[in-house]
Amino acid sequence: MRKVTYGAGVSLDNYLAGVHDEVDWLRWTEDVAALTSAFWAGIDTVVMGRRTWEVAARAGTPAYPGVRNYVFSRTLSPHAGGGAVEIVRDDAAEFVGALKVEHGAGICVMGGGQLAAALFDAGLIDEVGVNIHPLLLGAGLPFCPALVRRVDLELIEARPLKEDCFYLLYRVRH
Repeated sequence: MRKVTYGAGVSLDNYLAGVHDEVDWLRWTEDVAALTSAFWAGIDTVVMGRRTWEVAARAGTPAYPGVRNYVFSRTLSPHAGGGAVEIVRDDAAEFVGALKVEHGAGICVMGGGQLAAALFDAGLIDEVGVNIHPLLLGAGLPFCPALVRRVDLELIEARPLKEDCFYLLYRVRH
């Protein structure tokens, strides 16, 4: 069965982005680049929600090369991704559950907390990785909005990164 990982850079108060989707506070260093490169080598699929895709498209990264890209939206046109992404109108948990049993490499849940929350609630996420940045945003897009159920985690890895950041990787206890 394929592994589903949710992870991101977050502020110390657990936000993925500021109130205007700003991520200019993220500290991109060579050790973060190495972590990211190692992670991307083990996946072949990225799933994201509409809002994450729109922010990525505005930043010039509407799709991630070398992997299958799925965007969950009931409002986007089926052709919104221009062929670079597949727009999925199906239930996210059912769709990701089907992907999980297919043959392939890992699945990355990119960005937005709403999609992650639905996948946590369905018991589909296997790992959670966070790169904690040393600042407090006070408001913005939360890493994980309210969940229906509690999710118990087991620490796999913890290490300091450059620029006062810290990396944590957890396994979800199913």
